[in-house]
Parts: sequence; structure tokens; C-alpha cells
Amino acid sequence: MLMSTSAVDARDFAGSRALDETVKGAIARGELPGAVLIVGHRGRVVHRKAYGDRAVVPAVEPMTLDTIFDCASLTKVVATTTALMRLYEQGKFDLNDRVTRYIPEFMAGKSDVTIRNLLTHFSGLKPDVPLVPAWSGYETGIHLACTFRPAGAPGRQHIYSDINFELLGEIVHRLSGKTLAEFTRDEVFQPLGMRETAYQPPKEWFPRIAPTEVLKGEALPLRGVVHDPTARYMGGIAGHAGLFSTGDDLAKFAQMMLNRGKLGRTRIASPATIDLFTQPETPIDQPILRGLGWDIDSPYSSCRGELFPVGSYGHTGFTGTSLWIDPGSQTYVILLSNSVHPGARPPLRRLRAE
Repeated sequence: MLMSTSAVDARDFAGSRALDETVKGAIARGELPGAVLIVGHRGRVVHRKAYGDRAVVPAVEPMTLDTIFDCASLTKVVATTTALMRLYEQGKFDLNDRVTRYIPEFMAGKSDVTIRNLLTHFSGLKPDVPLVPAWSGYETGIHLACTFRPAGAPGRQHIYSDINFELLGEIVHRLSGKTLAEFTRDEVFQPLGMRETAYQPPKEWFPRIAPTEVLKGEALPLRGVVHDPTARYMGGIAGHAGLFSTGDDLAKFAQMMLNRGKLGRTRIASPATIDLFTQPETPIDQPILRGLGWDIDSPYSSCRGELFPVGSYGHTGFTGTSLWIDPGSQTYVILLSNSVHPGARPPLRRLRAE
């Protein structure tokens, strides 16, 4: 069924009042300045509201439904994982291929890490590349990702690592001949009508972008520039962070996933590929469940809450974003905020779960 973000059945959704109270309570406790919350159910948007403020410095700006957010690690699933689904269907790689097949310089060509290991965060690679001393450039970031030694052998331990997706973004680049930004624009976002989803957002979007942190020594918060320091050092285009989007655009994406790869007449992936990427793919002797890119049941899956079962999937982002999708009840919950504005706060685990 084609989801329409303009058709909001809020009058028929008994949960709206409780959702309002939950988000407003978190804002009152100072956990975030504002948010956009969208809930979809059985092909319809049943809750779609903006709360609080988009900005508090240098001036207060009310939150609006068309606010554009720094998606942070939602980039991993909305951009990079979806790009890899497209390339997988084209037969460009196998999940058990070693990374060195596509990036020969990775660990000087001597590594057993596979694409599956990267996608499930069982590569053994550390959480991120060094940021000190400061560096700049996309190529420098990939070089560091290729040479920073793993903390352990692949397949042994779950280590949530941005390096995994920095490498996956580069694999998309090498397999497609396009940057990750170009490939996702052409193959995912434009076909789905996600017209306000992009890396390196244009200047005309800036007034609607939710600002993030005021960095040390700066007078103004980051706005239209990715918050994640590694992605920022890489020029704003990376596999782990850098994407900007709106709630309405992400609702289109979530409905495509619930429709097993299709929105309207546009097919992004086959049902079999959607099923493959969203089922548990971690080693069978491990208690943590992750799909290919997607989180299922891990220390990071607070937004599953008490009701969504194993079999649902989603992801969170450091800036205060989250997306959770439940095929069983045909439901998705999108919570977008800039909880790092004007400074960092604790993660939104309680709010996401509620």
C-alpha cells in the first residue's frame, strides 16, 4: 500500500495523547530541546507531530514538521546498508567475500574480515579511527580505517564500530564508480521521492536544519555540517554518518521496508533481500542479534521498548535520532531530535523505549 504522509489518522489513534505526554515530559526534563515524532501503522501515518524547539541558541526557533535533521548513525542503515542491498542484488559481491577483495590495501591485504563481519559489527575492528592529531580528507579517513589494527579476530566479539561502515561506504564507491552520496541519491532517495534527504545539504536548506553542538571555541552551533567528527573530517560523506533527512522522508523509507522493498511503483529491493538483511546474521554462539546493518536485539536497541518483538529491527543515531520497524504489526516509529544541542546530553534510552 502506498503510504501518504499527508493522510494522518490521528483521530483514530488512541496512543497519540500518551505519545504527546511522553515527548513533552522528556523536553521538560531537559533531555532534548524538541523533536519530530512519526508513527506509521498498516500503511497509514497515524501520528505526526513536532514538539518543543528546533534551536535554543543563538535564538529560539520552534520545531516544525519539515525540520531537517542530522541523522548520525541512521546513515548506516538508510544510506549505506540500502546501497549494499542494491549492489547485492546486482551480483556485485557476496556477503562472505573478504574485504581485501574490494579494498586490497585493507590491513596490507592480510585479513579474514568479511563484508558480513562489517555489516554485523563482528569484524573485531575498534569503534573508530584516531581523531588526534587532527586530520582531514576522505582518502585520509579510508587510509586510517584500512590500517588501524583490529582489537580482536573477526566473528568473536560484538564491537560496534564506525570503521565497519566507513569501509562499507568505500566498497559502495569502488563497486559502483560513484560516491556513496551520488549512488544513494540516484538509486534510493530520488526514486523514493525523498527530496529532502542528502549528504552535504545545500545552503538553502540550512534555515530548516536542526543545529547540533556548539563546539569548543566556536560561537555558533553546527548547522548543515555533520556532527560526527570523523565524518566531518572526511568532508561530510561517509558510510557511518553524514546523512540529513526529514521525518516525512524517513517515513517513506520505513514504509518501503515494511512493504518488503517497494513503495508505490518503485522497487528498491526484492522481498528476499529485505528479509535477508533484516534477519539475525550474527554468529550463533553470540547473545547479541544484529541483521545486516540493522539492529535487532543488542545494548543499542532501547527503542524496541517493551512491545516490539525480536523480529523487528531498527537503529539509533548519536544526535538523538531513531527508527524502529516491526513487520509483524506493520508499524514504524521515527523519533528525530537534536539532543546534542546546544551541548551533549545522555542518550535518549528512556524516551525511545517509552
